[in-house]
Amino acid sequence: MALATRTDRRPSLARTVWDSTLGKKTVMAVSGLIMLLYLVVHMIGNLKIFFGAGEFNHYAHWLRTVGEPFMHYEWTLWLVRIVLVAAVVAHATSAYQLSRRDIRARPSKYVHKKARASYATRTMRWGGVILGLFIVWHILDLTTGTVHSGGFQEGHPYQNVVDTFSTWYGNVVYLVAMLALGLHIRHGFWSAAQTLGAGSRTRDRALKTVAGVLALLLTAGFIAVPVGVMTGVVS
Repeated sequence: MALATRTDRRPSLARTVWDSTLGKKTVMAVSGLIMLLYLVVHMIGNLKIFFGAGEFNHYAHWLRTVGEPFMHYEWTLWLVRIVLVAAVVAHATSAYQLSRRDIRARPSKYVHKKARASYATRTMRWGGVILGLFIVWHILDLTTGTVHSGGFQEGHPYQNVVDTFSTWYGNVVYLVAMLALGLHIRHGFWSAAQTLGAGSRTRDRALKTVAGVLALLLTAGFIAVPVGVMTGVVS
């Protein structure tokens, strides 16, 4: 009689963590904080446009030479892009799977209505979709120039930004996305803090205040650029 071979294997630790709800929430929190750090740096860089074309174009060129001569031309920039893409994919995947898991866990409506969530909480999913679509449009507009209006000029980011925000649809897309971003950060930062164990009864108010301030500053900072173009401050 042949001996039966054991084919079942215990899942790896990484798989076990990923399959758990807490694991997915942790991935979502960490990837969200990585993107938040990038947004803060990106906003500061964007505001250089108010110092003129020379300053802004020089900054854009510097991004491609960071780390030289140890790093080759654009290597650091591509490394940042790879990390960001990984963070976006991890964040979106974990968010989607958590959403599906939440829906399966409650197939029927609650007998008693839950307390009304904040506007930011109730729009997190749609906000994520809007931001995902915006990222694609933003890359095609100002990185590859595929959908850029007025003729994309390689190596002239200042003029490309002015061209984009000289169109009504460029402003509408950007403003809607930045408002969605503000709501996403306001709720997401606080949720990430809770997931990573930073929240407590005594710190919740402070964390919510920090989340609100961050959301307001980032939204205002990003919106300042199209407003500057629309008002003629940037031209």
